[in-house]
Amino acid sequence: MTDQLKHAISAAKTAQANDKQAEATRIASSSAGEQTFDMSESSYKTSHTAIRKARRFAMQGLYEWLVTDRRFDKDGKLGWKDNAPHDIAARTRATNAMHTVHIGYYHEMMRDIPEQIEALDSLISQHLDRDIDKLDTVEHAILLIGAYELQNRLEIPYKVVLDEAMKLNNHFGATDAHKLINAVLDRMAVELRAVEVEADSKANLRTSQKAATQSTTKQAEAQSTANAEKAIETATESATEDKPTASNKPRISANNASVKRNSASKAMANISEFKASKKAVTTDSTDTNSSDAESKD
Repeated sequence: MTDQLKHAISAAKTAQANDKQAEATRIASSSAGEQTFDMSESSYKTSHTAIRKARRFAMQGLYEWLVTDRRFDKDGKLGWKDNAPHDIAARTRATNAMHTVHIGYYHEMMRDIPEQIEALDSLISQHLDRDIDKLDTVEHAILLIGAYELQNRLEIPYKVVLDEAMKLNNHFGATDAHKLINAVLDRMAVELRAVEVEADSKANLRTSQKAATQSTTKQAEAQSTANAEKAIETATESATEDKPTASNKPRISANNASVKRNSASKAMANISEFKASKKAVTTDSTDTNSSDAESKD
């Protein structure tokens, strides 16, 4: 093993030890009640996939909080409260591989949603056909995340918020729960993202009008082409009827007795007649020559 390889291994071990120490420090500070959430934690992923994973962990954390501390708080059992959101986040980070998760966004949701729970529940209740306590806890947690993003994360398009809520429900929720979640968040988007929804509606209208115009144009072109082809076909048929063809000529039947044909005997008679006429011409010529000779004598 070369010195360079030994040095690389030593550096990797040192970095790993430093990461573990830093993680232990964050967990200890969170357990002590010091919420050191930092959206700019550059050592973790910040891609769309990382944000989606942050939503999943936040949904699970909020579910746990809703069935423990939040429920005990609403029931007046304050002495039972011993599962704060920051403790849930600390345990989640300690027991899961979070290197592919947007940690900053996960901590933001685990901090801000419990702090805004009253306002978010009030907002959700306006668009429900039942009391919010009758909601399934998974549906409640998903709606809290969707309501929070619609109200506070304006840089995320409302359609993305709705789509991500559907993905959370597909992963954790009941089969038909997506109908309720989609309906509530859609109504909420009209209220909280009025300008964005209106602009999107206008864009969809323009797109549909353009598609309708293109469809009408294509139909007109197809009809015009069909008419032209039909006109050409009609003209061709008319020209064919006016011009006699081989099929229109009278056909001669071999059995037609009215048609006269030269037989072999007729041909032989013609030949004999030709020979006789030729012989007569020759005889006349000979007689003429004899007469001329006699006259000279």
